[in-house]
Amino acid sequence: MNNMQQNPAKSTVSPVFLFASTLFISATLMFVLQPMFGKILLPLLGGTPAVWNTCMVFYQTLLFLGYLYAHRLSTHSNHQRQIQIHTALLIFSFIALPVGLSDNINPPTDSNPTLWLIWTLFVAIGVPFFVVSTTAPLLQKWFSQCGHASSHDPYYLYAASNAGSLLALLSYPFLIEPNIGLASQRLLWSFAYGGLCLLIIGCAVLMWKTHANNQNDVAEIESDDAEPLSTKQQLHWLALAFVPSSLLLGLTQFISTDIASVPLLWIVPLTIYLLTFILVFSKWADRIHPAMIAVQPALLTVFIAYSFINPAVLPFWLDLILHCLAFFIAVMVCHGELARNRPATRHLTQFYLIMSFGGMLGGLFNTFVAPFVFNAVYEYPIMIVAALLLRPDFFKGQWWLQSIFPVAVFVAGLTVFFGSDQLFDYFDLIGGALILLAGLTYSFRKSPLAIGLLTAVILIFTISLHNMASSTLYQERSFFGVLSVRDTVIADENQRPETVRELYHGTTKHGAERLTAANITTPLTYYSRPGPIGQLFNEFDGENQNWVIGAVGLGAGALACYSKDNQHWHFFEIDPLVVQVAKNPNWFNYLNRCNKKAEMIVGDARLSLAKEDDGSFDLLIMDAFSSDAVPTHLLTREALELYLRKLNDNGLLAFHITNRHLAIKNVLADHVNTMHLAALLQEFKPETEQPLVVATDWVVISKNPERLQRLQQSRLGHWQKLPLTFGLHPWTDDFTHIIGIWK
Repeated sequence: MNNMQQNPAKSTVSPVFLFASTLFISATLMFVLQPMFGKILLPLLGGTPAVWNTCMVFYQTLLFLGYLYAHRLSTHSNHQRQIQIHTALLIFSFIALPVGLSDNINPPTDSNPTLWLIWTLFVAIGVPFFVVSTTAPLLQKWFSQCGHASSHDPYYLYAASNAGSLLALLSYPFLIEPNIGLASQRLLWSFAYGGLCLLIIGCAVLMWKTHANNQNDVAEIESDDAEPLSTKQQLHWLALAFVPSSLLLGLTQFISTDIASVPLLWIVPLTIYLLTFILVFSKWADRIHPAMIAVQPALLTVFIAYSFINPAVLPFWLDLILHCLAFFIAVMVCHGELARNRPATRHLTQFYLIMSFGGMLGGLFNTFVAPFVFNAVYEYPIMIVAALLLRPDFFKGQWWLQSIFPVAVFVAGLTVFFGSDQLFDYFDLIGGALILLAGLTYSFRKSPLAIGLLTAVILIFTISLHNMASSTLYQERSFFGVLSVRDTVIADENQRPETVRELYHGTTKHGAERLTAANITTPLTYYSRPGPIGQLFNEFDGENQNWVIGAVGLGAGALACYSKDNQHWHFFEIDPLVVQVAKNPNWFNYLNRCNKKAEMIVGDARLSLAKEDDGSFDLLIMDAFSSDAVPTHLLTREALELYLRKLNDNGLLAFHITNRHLAIKNVLADHVNTMHLAALLQEFKPETEQPLVVATDWVVISKNPERLQRLQQSRLGHWQKLPLTFGLHPWTDDFTHIIGIWK
């Protein structure tokens, strides 16, 4: 291979240790920086999972540029020149330290913030992240020319790099976030980055010493007898990197929207993604890869049957595990093919360059193409099919004979069903047929095209049937998630069927409206009159005629129907699409019939509230949710201090804290205790069955304890003091910890 490998260099472990340690630390810093800066930016954009996905696109793009730099540097410059250029880049990167955001930075409120977010990331961490992204390919290339016994195949160092990445991701939520504030994290990261630069220079010095007597480095590199790369092989690498990258972001969006909107879950797919790289470049790869290829169709059958055709059967945690397992095996197959077809070290940097380019394209597709082409997260099932098509032996077998007959029979049967007015009479039969077809895919496991085609048919019909069954009237996708308006039939007070209109963000209901004339302006769900917020308005009915009221989070606009003629209402809503839907009388009537004068303020609530006059509100209602999650930056001590400044001395702060996964009351209880405030909690459960009156949890906070006495003494509901909390670290803008309040 490379002539340098024949040099009688010392075959000691020290070069391996130095290069592996540097790669490990570099990857660790890269994947600490990612969640750390995602957490810094989340408060500016409402905590939506799209923030994390956009950050991932930025990271993938800079990773590609770093790999491109490493490829050009290592193939067009001799070793001395490489060291000079890279050392200059390391020194230049120190101008960005310590990493952080500039003061008074505000995202746009009248347009999609994706480009703003990417530019902000570039200015804040672009140069250091670029340097870190160059490390893996450049140092592996340098190691391949150091004359070590293992220099002929340095790809195993990629496993060390990904081990560092995996350790960083797992450490962040369990070790770093619970114990170190953001300000300290940024400072420690900057110091560690300086240490990394010294290690990189150490690797450069070691390589320079190895080549001290060589005056024609480039000629040696070009003398490698490796075969040239074909266009077909490079396109194959590109596809094998593109699909897992798109699957990564698609799964992240899917589980955050449709399974559980918990920020902690966003790192789960990325952790799995990195684990696959460790395994496929390990010494066990030759035994693991065939097993993954064999297991994929069997798991796929169960996955499609329970996670797509009949998802209601499984609890959310089991559904999450099934999605992650299917993702893991699909990515293992793709990355296993990448590792199996890796080239000689002459083409090492080009291999990594193409791999990173495919990853970047996958991220760009999910962030810039899919949201404008699809009105839901359809890129996820599309990439499930694409991953099947990338299985080895694409054209093996008589796939057209294997797949066309069952597909044709199934499509013909569904055509008859779809043409019937009694479609839903056959719904169970159709579901059973889909599950049977999912099982049949296993028999076609040796033909990637056949199994991919069958899976595509199943997913298309499954998604179409679910959309029909949900009676979706309107569905649109914005940066902040998927918003849909649906009609649902319920039983009214007399047990007669009645159609109601519902608003969903992801899979979480954000409001509902009865369409009958007598009930069209009745607040429902979390805002019902028997519920805590209804009790609050009822109790203070005699004095709230002229109140100034701010509501963070609009939903369908149900709260507007508590308004009175002389009150002044301000709705703070981060998503312009929510405002459009709530104000459209074709969908909901709350705003149109109850409060046309309500002021709509689009943007992040904290940034918008900061512009309001101090002491101007009599009541602030905090009801901001991204699917089922309250954005954490709205729950910190600094946020609470802001709300209290905007309230007058007798003002009330009402928090909606209903959540399936997080005990938000503990965070508020800690704030109330340390800030010496008064607060009451009601975990409301309807005593009688009433249409669309649901269980919901609310906390009311006041500066003045006497202000809450009448609410506590009222017979409208069961108000109680917040529970005492022990050992909970106070949530601040510098520190939040999701695991600490997990139910």
